[in-house]
Amino acid sequence: MTSTSTSASPAGRTAGRDTVGNTLGRWWVRASRAVAARWATVVRACAPVTQAFSTFGVAVLVVCVGAWVAGLVLGWLEVLVGAVVLTVALLAAIGFVLGRLRYEVSLTLTQSRVTVGDPAVGRLDVRNSASRPILPSVMELPVGRGTAAFPVPRLRGGGTHEEIFRIPTRRRGVITVGPVKSVRADPIGLLRREVTWTDEQELFVHPQVQNLAGASTGYLRDLEGRATRDITDSDVSFHALREYVAGDDLRHIHWKTTARTGTLMVRQFEETRRSHLAVLLSTRAEDYANDDEFELAVSVCGSLGLQAIKEDRGVTVLVQSGSLRGDHHTRLLDDLSRVELEPSRRALVDLARAAGNTAADASVIAFVLGSRVTPTELRSASARLPVGVNVMAIQCVPGANLARHNIAEVGVLTLGRLGDLPIALKKMSES
Repeated sequence: MTSTSTSASPAGRTAGRDTVGNTLGRWWVRASRAVAARWATVVRACAPVTQAFSTFGVAVLVVCVGAWVAGLVLGWLEVLVGAVVLTVALLAAIGFVLGRLRYEVSLTLTQSRVTVGDPAVGRLDVRNSASRPILPSVMELPVGRGTAAFPVPRLRGGGTHEEIFRIPTRRRGVITVGPVKSVRADPIGLLRREVTWTDEQELFVHPQVQNLAGASTGYLRDLEGRATRDITDSDVSFHALREYVAGDDLRHIHWKTTARTGTLMVRQFEETRRSHLAVLLSTRAEDYANDDEFELAVSVCGSLGLQAIKEDRGVTVLVQSGSLRGDHHTRLLDDLSRVELEPSRRALVDLARAAGNTAADASVIAFVLGSRVTPTELRSASARLPVGVNVMAIQCVPGANLARHNIAEVGVLTLGRLGDLPIALKKMSES
């Protein structure tokens, strides 16, 4: 009798192990992906809750977990009772923030630009875009540094709610309105869920300005067309004749003199000064005794700049941080709305030096400053300005009587009220 024994070869056993390993690997990958997908679904579902915990809510959650652990490990019944109470409170709070709000919200400002003290009104419209009713909620609207809260009642499907609100405009500035947020929270403040519905908008509160028509910027009218000592080859004020140089404009050849002398002679002119106003507004906090002085200075600056723009005359407005847009009255007032007092290392003399570089063609330069600028500082600053430019200074001191005096070549006006500015400019132009 013959017996035979068979055994799998090593290669076969290896192939079998590889097949089982690959199968287990694929199963593990699929299982991991399924678990990850389910976990992501759970995270998304819980996101409104996990992201809604307030600081107080997080503290309560930590205490709740600690109470459960301590109560179960140490067997303290009182601690377990506390853990149950906190758990019930947290679960009840979740009901206040779960659910999806289907709102359509619009924020409208009746005007985007107003003057200090003028009424500014906005409207908030809320519509339930769903077919089912929505429970009451609260809309929060940031306005400047404060926040207004508007309760929204229960809205049926397609129902709307409107809120009209006023924005305080007692101070010049740029007020940020919005964004509108709906807020759902539980009564004790464990959870708070916010949803943003609109973008923020800006309300420009322009400074008060004084109409200077009639008074105008007297300096500008007096100076327009006045000849200077600067010689140019193309202008309207004849100065002298000189010999022709290659490159000269042939239109300026004086033929009668050329014929008499036998040498080409060309006209030479004195440069005439075009009216251009440069206003140097100091925004350095050290130059002002209080905010009222600065607000008066901003209003004076705006009044001068607007009148120059109305008369189609060039205007440059400089502050310590740079230049403002003087090409259009709205843009100038917008920029003045943003101007703020701030500590600065750049003194008045630095502002004057900047004017010499950026407004070299100015015919009149007006300093607008506060009561703390000393005569020495003003004299030093005026010395940095281009030669031949008429320089004036308006020192803003609310409540002071209108007065005029000179510091070196600078005419200085002390102004106590914006309404006195036209009279002050007339006096300055007549002197």
